[in-house]
Amino acid sequence: MAKTLELQFTTEFGKTANLSVDNPKEPIDEEVVKLSMAQIIASEVFTTASGKFVAAKGARVIDRNVTDYVIA
Repeated sequence: MAKTLELQFTTEFGKTANLSVDNPKEPIDEEVVKLSMAQIIASEVFTTASGKFVAAKGARVIDRNVTDYVIA
């Protein structure tokens, strides 16, 4: 199982931008996520075609199951 923590931000032009963190530490602490997102916004490190991150919009854990089959 592959898990990803997806952080969703609103940009300065009103669009949504996502940052993904592979294999997040569990259990997810919502307060730590909120504080981390605030720090990311304040640092202004990331910019997109739709501008800088200006607000935290949401966060979610995506859990994915992958089954590989050997064909050859």
